[in-house]
Amino acid sequence: MNMYVPPHRPEDGDIRLSTRKQPFNLLRWFSLISMAVIATVAVALGAVSTQFVITESVQRDALLTAQFIQAIASAEVRHVAIPHIRTMGELVDPRQDKDFPDVDPAARANARDEFLDHIANLPDVILANVYAPDRTVIWSTNPALMGTRIHADEDLDHAFEFQIPVSASYHNVDQGRMEQKFVVPPDFIFIENYIPLFDADGKNVTAMVEIYKEPKDLITRIERGLALIWLATALGGGLIYLGLYWIVRRAAILLAQQQKQLITNETFVALGEMSSAVAHSLRNPLATIRSSAELALEFDSGSAHKNIHDIIGQVDRMSKWVRELLQSLRPLNDDPEPVNLVAAIHDSLTAFEQQIARAKVSVVFNPRQTPMVLSQSVQLTQILNSLMANALEAMDKGGTLTVTLEPTDARGVCVVLSDTGKGMNEEQRNMAFRPFFTTKAGGLGVGLVLVKRIMERFGGAVALGSREGEGTSVRLSFKLTP
Repeated sequence: MNMYVPPHRPEDGDIRLSTRKQPFNLLRWFSLISMAVIATVAVALGAVSTQFVITESVQRDALLTAQFIQAIASAEVRHVAIPHIRTMGELVDPRQDKDFPDVDPAARANARDEFLDHIANLPDVILANVYAPDRTVIWSTNPALMGTRIHADEDLDHAFEFQIPVSASYHNVDQGRMEQKFVVPPDFIFIENYIPLFDADGKNVTAMVEIYKEPKDLITRIERGLALIWLATALGGGLIYLGLYWIVRRAAILLAQQQKQLITNETFVALGEMSSAVAHSLRNPLATIRSSAELALEFDSGSAHKNIHDIIGQVDRMSKWVRELLQSLRPLNDDPEPVNLVAAIHDSLTAFEQQIARAKVSVVFNPRQTPMVLSQSVQLTQILNSLMANALEAMDKGGTLTVTLEPTDARGVCVVLSDTGKGMNEEQRNMAFRPFFTTKAGGLGVGLVLVKRIMERFGGAVALGSREGEGTSVRLSFKLTP
């Protein structure tokens, strides 16, 4: 038997849940985006700095090498007796010896050999070649390359064409390039330098010296420099990120607190308007009921006496609720003033002296100082009375009420009121400062709310600690008078 199953239609609640937008998480999005941006910028700066250090180091080494070889070439020519002063560029190619009959062949060979010997023994040289203008290797530290003609070398062509020193750095040996046939292959990076040698007029390149070097000391220094660059980049990026994250986190916390305070203020305004209307509407009926009950009590012969007293008691309790509600929701506009904290505590203990005796509660209060705090005398008394009343109600079978003063710093002091009463569980602790939440039968749930509002009004704070079956402690933080 087939059954028809109607298609599921989302209820209103489903629609609301599915269309509800999550609040914008400023801190999470900032942390992700800022980390990506800072990491990108840091890597880019590190890469640019690395390339700059390597390029400048290689160019500087090439310049020094070119200057040194050109100086050696000039010095060797001056050291031999050659008429019609020639340059080493004209003397280095043995194929041109016949073109200079006025030059002593022995002197020419001696100058050439001394020059080539200096090149072969340069520090860090792994290969040296000398090229004629037709790209033929006329001399090399690798004998196998002598007489070889190089057909395709952009750097060599560039050096001959523009008559300037050319340098380049490599990490890997190009097996396809004939001029890179090293006798001893390089370990890491090697530098290729082309140094032109000119004729006597200085206009034409008559020879090109190619030097392959592996400057290990320079490489070590470059590695240290690169390590420092990347370390500084990472630390700088990390510090910038942490600094910005801290600022945004503080801003997010402040925004959340302000939003929470705004919601609380709006709630209190709405509750105040509603409660004020309800309270004023109830006052006259309650007063009429109480007056009628008192009048009926005078004419009662005894049968309804108890019921009339119950009416009067309930009316008084409702009137107390109305007063507490109006008091908790009224604006706090009183300016702070210096108040003797110890004197205020003694006044509250004195006011509860009879209740303390009836409840068989022992009080521990031994102040060693008498600090003056910023508060308001009437409202501070109201705070202490509310907290002591709560503590006595929690210790209906006796206990100990401990009041201690704890200095926080040079500008603050704390009062801790601890009882050994029933205590509260975790859920009750979390709800303690919410309006109209109470664990007492017949309570209104505005006492701790009023305590929190008054403390924050004068720049203080209140914290609650409690464990079920062990007791409760309330910590009041005050600012000292300047």
